[in-house]
This record gives sequence, C-alpha cells and structure tokens, in this order.
Amino acid sequence: MANKTLVPEARAALDRFKMEAASEVGVTLKQGYNGDLTSKQAGSIGGQMVNIICPVRTMKFERAYRWVDGHSKAFTYKVNMAV
Repeated sequence: MANKTLVPEARAALDRFKMEAASEVGVTLKQGYNGDLTSKQAGSIGGQMVNIICPVRTMKFERAYRWVDGHSKAFTYKVNMAV
C-alpha cells in the first residue's frame, strides 16, 4: 500500500533512488508494481539503498600501553553513520 502522506517530489526522488540502486545490483524494475521480483532481488535492492544511505566507516587507532614501555595495541572501530 502506497504512503499517501509523502510530498510528491519526495516520492519521485525515492523512486529514482530505488531505480538507481536496482540498476547497481543488476535488477530490472518497471514503473509501478514489481510483485514478480524474488525475495533475493527485492532484498538486494533494499540492501543497496541502506548501504548508500548509511555507509560503514572504519576508523583505526593505535594506543601505547601505559604500563609497558615500547608496546602498543591497535583498535579498529566500524560504525554506521547516516550522512
């Protein structure tokens, strides 16, 4: 069921975004209802949209052990950030 509360320009932008994500993962969409898609195809489109909206950022830090001279420990943090 379509959400009727969206601004028409927002609906058009979301549809363009969905079409771009579908083409990036190799799924052909048609305008309107796409009920013939497999779950895998639909999931790959949604997953691609999420990856674009919330990319994973990796940050690496190295910290010297304060209690042992000459030793350090590397830390890697992965975070999802909305841009």
